[in-house]
Amino acid sequence: MPKDFQTLGEMEGRFAEIIWQNAPLPSGELVKLCQQQLGWKKSTTYTMLRRLCAKGLFCNQDGQVQALLSREDFLARQSEDFLAQNFAGSLPRFLTAFCSRQKLNAADVQELEQLIAQSRGDFDAEHTD
Repeated sequence: MPKDFQTLGEMEGRFAEIIWQNAPLPSGELVKLCQQQLGWKKSTTYTMLRRLCAKGLFCNQDGQVQALLSREDFLARQSEDFLAQNFAGSLPRFLTAFCSRQKLNAADVQELEQLIAQSRGDFDAEHTD
């Protein structure tokens, strides 16, 4: 996957959201949705689609547009890249920086503790609310 997949401009992001919310869908339907929601012409929609297909997010095969990467996977990869670029890949460094400016409330702490337990594989489903 090309390295620049994580950099979506505002309009690329809005366009991607339309696809993620409706995929798979015929490209003609995507053109209609973009005209309604973004005021775009057909040519603009296809130009943007080609751009995001080249980034590895979507594909348009035989007039059917599909997501190659889910919204959740995209956001996870963005987060990983952000950590790598700004905190040497260290989640603890990020949390230290984040918590130095904004304190966590009890619910945040509990949620983080559950995520840590899940990632270690020792999460007990009985303890979920």
